[in-house]
Amino acid sequence: MTKKKTKKKKTEKKVYEKAEREWEKSSGFFKRHKSLFILGGMGILLIGGLIGAYLYVLSNYEVTTVYVEGNVHYTNEEVIGMVMEGRYGNNSLLLSLKYKDKSIVGVPFVEKMDVSVVDPHTIKIEVYEKALAGYVEYLEHYMYFDKDGIVVECSDEKTEGVPLVTGLSFDHVVLYEPLPVEDSSIFQSILSITQLVNKYELSTDRIYFGSDGSLTLYFGEVRASLGTGDNLDEKIMELQYMLPELSGKKGTIRMENYTENTKNISFEQD
Repeated sequence: MTKKKTKKKKTEKKVYEKAEREWEKSSGFFKRHKSLFILGGMGILLIGGLIGAYLYVLSNYEVTTVYVEGNVHYTNEEVIGMVMEGRYGNNSLLLSLKYKDKSIVGVPFVEKMDVSVVDPHTIKIEVYEKALAGYVEYLEHYMYFDKDGIVVECSDEKTEGVPLVTGLSFDHVVLYEPLPVEDSSIFQSILSITQLVNKYELSTDRIYFGSDGSLTLYFGEVRASLGTGDNLDEKIMELQYMLPELSGKKGTIRMENYTENTKNISFEQD
């Protein structure tokens, strides 16, 4: 009986000593690599924090409302698509960092676009389009120019609201340079016409300058022959009343002999 108890004690002692050695071994390993464990723990905490911040930014800065101002050539949807492109294009925080002190340039017909964050779920896009006075056709392209006659865009598409200008003579066109016409003052005339047309809420498809200095505006199937440009404001004001009555007709409104006193106007149907 005594031998069995002694044997049992020896066995238990060996087990204890073995466990103690194992603990000392592992403890020694921990002590030797303590810095690695600390760094590993810090790394896990850092990764966890980054994941938490990432999820927080995604969920709390999602854009749900977009205001677009100043766009004419492009629709709201097209402008939004240009600004909010990419995987995180709908995140207001990332958009604010992307466009901080930086405008969007290089978009056809647009001078620049500015993006501002109103609140975490709302952004505002301000579009500054190039001021287009008209366009000419050249080598199967549409060359758009501004009020000074500078060619600012070349496109294969027509832009609604911008008139085609015909009757000008030029032998070449260079982007970002003036149209090489004989009389550059004609661009001031074009600007005046477009401003008056807009003033009276009209939309002309085409402006034709005759070699004799005469001016003709096209409104669909109706042409308005305005003569040399005298009393232009009054003539275009009269057009705003006449054109609705001529809807569906085809012909020429004769206003060459119109004066403030006579107001001589006739319509020749084709």
